[in-house]
Amino acid sequence: MKEKLLLIEDDTAIGRIVKDTLEQEGYCVTWATTGLEGLADFQTQPFDLVLVDWMLPEMDGLTVCQNIRWESDVPILMMSARKEDADKVEGLQGADDYIAKPFSLEELKARVASHLRRWRRYHKQDVIEEHTAYANGLTIDWQRQIVCVYQQEIALTQKEFALVRLLAKNPSQTFTKEELYQHIWQQATLEDTHTVTVHIKALREKLKDSVKNPNFIQTVWGKGYRFIGEPL
Repeated sequence: MKEKLLLIEDDTAIGRIVKDTLEQEGYCVTWATTGLEGLADFQTQPFDLVLVDWMLPEMDGLTVCQNIRWESDVPILMMSARKEDADKVEGLQGADDYIAKPFSLEELKARVASHLRRWRRYHKQDVIEEHTAYANGLTIDWQRQIVCVYQQEIALTQKEFALVRLLAKNPSQTFTKEELYQHIWQQATLEDTHTVTVHIKALREKLKDSVKNPNFIQTVWGKGYRFIGEPL
């Protein structure tokens, strides 16, 4: 089966050359031209590797990397015209590799092949976690997207499950309302914090989670929210 690559590049000339080159190597390439479009593609289908430009419209490459890392350990290759060492160090905070433009297509192909070899080995060793149980009765079935409290299934909306999945998969990390909005609603800017607040409130009510003494979702005042559930 062909390995699936996600290319996020707003420069039409570069995007076309990279896409054609990688498809000639036998890969299946999905090409997005904005950060938000690329993130939406990533959230709707599985990929084996992501190539992302730094300077993108709607959402920059670093933010795209951050959002992908909250969900997956898929290899990410950052492409950028920035060549300073400080830029490379910053880019590697979210990406696994960094290649400066203009780059050799032969080098690009070699780097892609190298990361995919490691990804294949990782997947052979990886055990898919089907569900996680937490103290105070919470169980999350990741594959079937079912949440239970003391064995009672809780009816969650798609956005509510996406919120609890993001928070629970990144325990103790504080997410701002803007980060949650960008990731879940796939919008570049947060115009109204009420949207996130309402969904968090509804999620807490369904989980029977107290605001003052939470077991699962804690408010970090002045910053946002984090998941504090204790896995069993």
